[in-house]
Amino acid sequence: MNSAHIHARRALAFSAAGAASVLVLAGCAAGSSDPASGEGIIIGTTDKVTTLDPAGSYDNGSFAVQNQVFPFLMNTPYGSPDVEPDIAESAEFTSPTEYTVTLKEGLTFANGHELTSSDVKFTFDRQLAIADENGPSSLLYNLDSVATPDDLTVVFTLKNPDDQVFPQILSSPAGPIVDEEVFSATELTPDDEIVDGGAFAGQYAITSYDFNNLISYEPFEGYDGVLPPAESAVTAKYYADSSNLKLDVQEGNIDVAFRSLSATDVDDLASNENVTVHDGPGGEIRYIVFNFDTQPFGATTPEADAAKALAVRQAVADLIDRDEIADQVYKGTYTPLYSFVPAGLTGATEVLKESYGDGSGGPSVEKATETLTAAGVTTPVELNLQYSPDHYGPSSGDEYALIKDQLEASGLFTVNLQSTEWVQYSKDRTADVYPAYQLGWFPDYSDADNYLTPFFLTENFLGNHYSNQEVNDLILQQASTADPAARQALIEEIQAKEALDLSTVPYLQGAQVAVAGTDVDGVTLDASFKFRYAPLTKG
Repeated sequence: MNSAHIHARRALAFSAAGAASVLVLAGCAAGSSDPASGEGIIIGTTDKVTTLDPAGSYDNGSFAVQNQVFPFLMNTPYGSPDVEPDIAESAEFTSPTEYTVTLKEGLTFANGHELTSSDVKFTFDRQLAIADENGPSSLLYNLDSVATPDDLTVVFTLKNPDDQVFPQILSSPAGPIVDEEVFSATELTPDDEIVDGGAFAGQYAITSYDFNNLISYEPFEGYDGVLPPAESAVTAKYYADSSNLKLDVQEGNIDVAFRSLSATDVDDLASNENVTVHDGPGGEIRYIVFNFDTQPFGATTPEADAAKALAVRQAVADLIDRDEIADQVYKGTYTPLYSFVPAGLTGATEVLKESYGDGSGGPSVEKATETLTAAGVTTPVELNLQYSPDHYGPSSGDEYALIKDQLEASGLFTVNLQSTEWVQYSKDRTADVYPAYQLGWFPDYSDADNYLTPFFLTENFLGNHYSNQEVNDLILQQASTADPAARQALIEEIQAKEALDLSTVPYLQGAQVAVAGTDVDGVTLDASFKFRYAPLTKG
């Protein structure tokens, strides 16, 4: 979901899961990893893949596959949120605006093609050239050009100096290195062409691919990085219904269920002696997005009025009861979020707790009434609110039914609640179809920046027509501020200013959850916020 111009969007994409963090891949019937054979590791998920092409997807489901099969210049080793060279031999700033990467010698793709600096330049050039609205090119907002002095050397020239997050971006959804002999330079490459072309050089290669049904993987012996795979084969199986996912993991038909079991299912499985519930730090958040053009009193509506539109957003923030949603819908597997940056990351504040509702985290009808009255808004306000019933876990219906009840119980809103399947939803939301809608976020990298640049730069991933030049400039400033204390102060200032605008209303933060058979080892849910297949083994 980026726009055609990259200028300054750095976004990662959406997707979060109900009570569980997700894995995504799907195993294929063919290949050496047949689910019925009992060989290798079998993973189940309800997440969906948009496309295997890294230029055309910016969602957790697609990245979960890409993260296993494409190589990265930088990656996060197990147990750490920090990046280090992966297929690179070294990576460092050689000047304030030049980041130089030296590749390891002898790298190849699974198809036998050499992997050189030319493929790296091709990868990033095509991201910027294609700039697909559902892709991650906005993350490359600070990339000016890529040079290749020789087959092993890549020099990234940046627009702004001292970019503190560029090494992390090389490990993000914008970073998978692709084969220039297989991928198109100007348009998205179909999944079948990628698979048939064997254009893989990560820990695994895909041996069989049935879109959003089954994917089979085998270790790629040519991978030379920090995450060598342990198991001979992996199959990922997609589920349309989380109840079937739960049934299969508790019956031992699959080895791991990762994303998205309901909170009730996770609670039930915790007492099942045949499985183990694993949890870990979660960077996943849930939030409501407002389209500044089409929301009530938005810029393109007949009754356009910026002050009234702001009052509507503020009143929603006053009325949402985060504790009730976390407890009733998610049984504590999500916690209330009062910050644009989730708790646990440097720079996180609880500015929304102080600014909205009762000032202590609870809702306030009185405060919302005062806000709307002061702006001259006639109530009840009619609000069209959209959610996806399949992308963020099975509890999304309950989650948004409760939000509707909370808003309407105040007497200040009439909510028209509607749902759309994710494939169509992901297109509609960037086409101004939804005045207000659900999104989730699973980070590209574990830094506060990843919760600011995708949402609040003028050309942002959300595509919701929000623009505040002061916020935009502060975001760019913090990304190039080397002093930790000064950078933290800027991150806090950005959140304070964004709390006044409320282009989004964050309300929940989730943990990572995976359920595995008791004979499965190596389940790793760490601060990288990535689910990797490589360490999984079965006794």
